[in-house]
Amino acid sequence: MKIVMLSWEYPPKSVGGLAQHVHQLSKALAKHGAEVHVITIGADNVEPYEENEGVRVHRIYPYSISAPDFRTWILHLNFSMLEYAVTLINSIKGVDIVHAHDWLAAFAGRALKHSFSVPLVATIHATEFGRNNGLHNDNQRYISDVEWYLSFESWKVIVCSSFMYRELKGFFQLPEDKLRIIPNGVTIEDFETNTVYHDEGDEKYIFYIGRLVREKGVQVLIDAAPKILSYFPEARFVIAGTGPYEEHLRAMVREKRLGHRFYFTGYIDDTTRNRWFSQSSVAVFPSLYEPFGIVALEAMAAKTPVVVCDTGGLSEIIDHGRDGMKCYVGSSNSLADNIMAILGDKTLANRLSVNGYEKARKKYSWFSIASQTLEVYEEILDQSKRADWHTDTWRASDPLAALYGKVKNLSRANVSGQRAH
Repeated sequence: MKIVMLSWEYPPKSVGGLAQHVHQLSKALAKHGAEVHVITIGADNVEPYEENEGVRVHRIYPYSISAPDFRTWILHLNFSMLEYAVTLINSIKGVDIVHAHDWLAAFAGRALKHSFSVPLVATIHATEFGRNNGLHNDNQRYISDVEWYLSFESWKVIVCSSFMYRELKGFFQLPEDKLRIIPNGVTIEDFETNTVYHDEGDEKYIFYIGRLVREKGVQVLIDAAPKILSYFPEARFVIAGTGPYEEHLRAMVREKRLGHRFYFTGYIDDTTRNRWFSQSSVAVFPSLYEPFGIVALEAMAAKTPVVVCDTGGLSEIIDHGRDGMKCYVGSSNSLADNIMAILGDKTLANRLSVNGYEKARKKYSWFSIASQTLEVYEEILDQSKRADWHTDTWRASDPLAALYGKVKNLSRANVSGQRAH
């Protein structure tokens, strides 16, 4: 099977969990024998083309024109992806699936679908509505519309959790048979060489890694810090990652006069991440909104006890008290209590560590997840052989084109029964 994947980020460029998802999934698909081509953005000091563990990675750049905003820049990137992909698909011949990840690759994916009559699959990793707890401005509404458009144009839409299934089914009015739940995964081998030495020395490290944006809830951890420090003055907080919320978080720390207890690392590589997991007494992910939470799996694979907020995909991963702890969403008091439960009880910490590792190893293997993804691809290919392909050009020449234009502009609530292929 030949697959072209479109993703705006791929290691070494890594903004969030999407890069790791595409990286690990594409490698696992290659282990199953699939021919996987990933088209993504270029990065400094990285070859424009490489073969990595069976994956063919093609790195391109958006147009060298200054973009007035991120939306325009993404359009430039999609145009470049499309131009490159047309040549690529013509050269390798016989592409079976185009797989676009999130709205950031929607336009290129849709154009390739209709240009080559190749089924389009989308993975929606998060929604603009969910990230912002609603749509509050034109920019957010635009992104949400593109997410819906990608979902509408895709043969199947893959989501990573039951939480995301309910969100897309409800908000985008997608029919149930168009959605598939396939979780994220973790590569245990990336963490098994870790030397685990939690609680060594006089300090207890509380570790967060992820994007520094409001919905990740680091501000809740900062609010929880005074209570934790009143019982465990040896606690230290390590915040790894970058993002637009960083300065606000630093200001919160300064206001609470906790600068000597918090360490903002900025971006860290995988080796440094693993070292912090090994040194930390607990890994904390206090998200307000979280479609899945791959970082929690990584902590579990590293045998680090985990505390998460009881929301979204995180809630589905963790069995409270058995393989992790769950606190109330947005509650600094609840978060502090659950962190302190681990810091003060080595038996509990050890149980969470062992059970968390076993769950990550047995249930969230990328090889198994790639197998589930291939089953979706094969189902689509079987259905597509019986499909009648249409394009907007064909529709424009049809006598019913005017009616089509009206149908296309119907509200989302009125297109729930449509199944665009």
